[in-house]
Order: sequence, then C-alpha cells, then structure tokens
Amino acid sequence: MTHDLLTSLRPLLAAEASAEGRACGAEPGDLEQAVWLRLLERLESDAPPADPPDWLRRAVRSEARRSRRTARRESPYATGAGEPADDRRPGPEQRAVTAARRRALHAAVRRLPGRCPRLMAALLSPEDLTYREIAGKLGISQGSLGPERSRCLACLRRLLTAEVAGHEGRG
Repeated sequence: MTHDLLTSLRPLLAAEASAEGRACGAEPGDLEQAVWLRLLERLESDAPPADPPDWLRRAVRSEARRSRRTARRESPYATGAGEPADDRRPGPEQRAVTAARRRALHAAVRRLPGRCPRLMAALLSPEDLTYREIAGKLGISQGSLGPERSRCLACLRRLLTAEVAGHEGRG
C-alpha cells in the first residue's frame, strides 16, 4: 500500500467511523484507530486488500459490532459506601500516620506537669465534653478552665517543639 492510498482512505474512514460510531454509541476516533490497526496487522501478514474502500467499510462495521457486544457485556461499577475509588476516605497509610500522631500527642500530654495531663486528656476525649462537664469532672471552676488550658497548651507546644528539634538531623 502506498502513502497515497492511505491518504485517500482517510476521509472515507473518518466518514464511515463517524456514521457507525453514532449508531453504535462508540467514539468515532476509537473506531478509526481500531480499523487502522487492523489494516496495519493485515499488511504485515497478507497483501493489501483487493478493494481497499470495500474492505475499509466492512472493517468499520465489524469494529462497530464488536463495540456494541462489548458495551452489552460491560456494566457500570455500582457506586456506594466503601467504594475502592472513594478518595474522600483516608487510606491505610493515612490512618496509620494519623494513629501514630495521636499516640505521640497523648504520650506528650502524659508527660505534662501538674493538672495538665488530666485537663488535656479531657479536652482530647472522644466524648467531646463541654467546659462545664470538664470542670465538674476535674473539680475546678469553669472560669479557670480557659487560662489553665492556655498554660497547658503553651507547655505542650514547648515540649513538642523540643522533641521535633531534637529529632532533626544536623547539617
């Protein structure tokens, strides 16, 4: 097959693929690509088709039938809870990192001085306690909870800053 023959077949293939693609619900470009591939495979093993335009029309129709059969067999993936492609949920790596950070935070809270470990544990509690509930639980006034919390957070910040600085490599 010559370059001129391929060039002359291009408009016919585009028209046939466009017509058949719309009829079978396939992308015309996909049909074109499949037919060009079939033609190249044929040229490697056999001689060029005797009637290239007729061969091209039959190849387009054959690829369209194949596309329809494939579409009938395929079914859309059911979306729902726990879908593997659901990127909104954290993956195992993210959950492991989050758990490690939580353990490190709770370990640092336990090393705080005075009433800070109990206060910070109450603030970090999954029960989501109110200031009133925390004050009652710890036996301190609700008004002193805010200033105490600020002092404990400052102490925790200094403790964690010292730990992070201690783990960094020196250059």
